Amino acid sequence: MLKQACAALAFSVVLTSPVLAEDTPKNPLTDSEAWTEIKSWLFDEDTALTETRDILAVEAPYRAHDAATVPIVLKQVDATQMISRVTAVVDENPAPVVGEFTFSEAMAPLDFEMRVRVEQYSNVRVISETESGYYMSGGFVKASGGCAAPASGDAAEALASMGKMKLRSFEPAVAMSTPRREAQIMIRHPNYSGLQRDQITQLFIQPHFIDNLEVWQGDELLFSVT
Repeated sequence: MLKQACAALAFSVVLTSPVLAEDTPKNPLTDSEAWTEIKSWLFDEDTALTETRDILAVEAPYRAHDAATVPIVLKQVDATQMISRVTAVVDENPAPVVGEFTFSEAMAPLDFEMRVRVEQYSNVRVISETESGYYMSGGFVKASGGCAAPASGDAAEALASMGKMKLRSFEPAVAMSTPRREAQIMIRHPNYSGLQRDQITQLFIQPHFIDNLEVWQGDELLFSVT
């Protein structure tokens, strides 16, 4: 279970035209010894991985306001490339691979936002898979304590209402000929990482979180997350 202990918390899906990102990020990826090992877990030795923002730009805050809910925005730059899969990695997290996402053609061009936990100052990187190969983008985020941060809100209430879902659609609606719009998906869940402590007993709370998610529109699968 701890493999996904610091997983994404929330998702916002934007089904609109691609937005061109800045040519140079304000907080580029830095050298990381941890990434060398993580890369060997994820890819074969001969896999070509190109670092570029020309396919998918990743927007991450240089200094996060809340380490337990760090916003990461993915914006597709090259609309000619179909991004079928992305892997989100936080180098210095106890469980660095925080999510593996598979997208359908209905999500193209990709405009996607998630919230992740960041345990200490770290690179946050996203690897995109396309027909032409693998591409990586990301940024360095200053945040600490996100994986061990207590769950916000009333834990008993969260457990009692666990599984309740809400879909928020943002206006204005688009033309009916292209029925695409921005939406936010929220799922009620305490999201225990396995690294948090009970504030009274100081014992670790057992991990308990959503590890698989599928989002459908009618009979069409939009995306899935592990």
